[in-house]
Amino acid sequence: MNSMMDNKSGNDGDTVKLLRECDAGVKMGITSINEVVDKVQDKDFSRLLKKCRDEHERLSVEVGELLNEHFDDGKSPNPIVTGMSWIKTNAKLLADPTDATIADLMTDGCNMGVKSLSRYLNQYKSADEKSKDIAERLVSSELELTNDIRAYL
Repeated sequence: MNSMMDNKSGNDGDTVKLLRECDAGVKMGITSINEVVDKVQDKDFSRLLKKCRDEHERLSVEVGELLNEHFDDGKSPNPIVTGMSWIKTNAKLLADPTDATIADLMTDGCNMGVKSLSRYLNQYKSADEKSKDIAERLVSSELELTNDIRAYL
C-alpha cells in the first residue's frame, strides 16, 4: 500500500513518484533477465545479462532504502504488462530459441525501460538529486546492456 505521499506536491511528491517508477522498472528488469538468462547459450552473453541483473539488484536496494526513508513501500510492475511480457518472451523463444531472439527481446525491454524512465525524469523534475541519480543510473545500465548485446542480434 502506498503512503500518503501521493497527496504531497513538490520535491517530496515527485521524489516518491520517481522512486516508485524506478522500483517498478528495476523489478521488471530483474524478472525479465531471470526469465531468459538460463536459456542463453553464449557464456559472454550470459555474463553480460548477469552483470546487468546484479546492477539492477544493487539499484533495487538503493531504491528500497530511499522509499523507506519516505515511508513508502514502492510499486510493483503492472501485472498486465508483466504477463504480456512473459507471454511474448515464451512465445518467441518457443518459436526460435536462440541467443538472437533473447538479444532482441532484451533490447526491446531495455528500450521500453529507457523510454519510460526518461519520461518520468522529465515529468518529476522536482524529485531530489538522489532519486534522479538512481533513475539515470538505471537508464545508463539498460543503455549499456543494449549496446553490449548488439553483437548477438
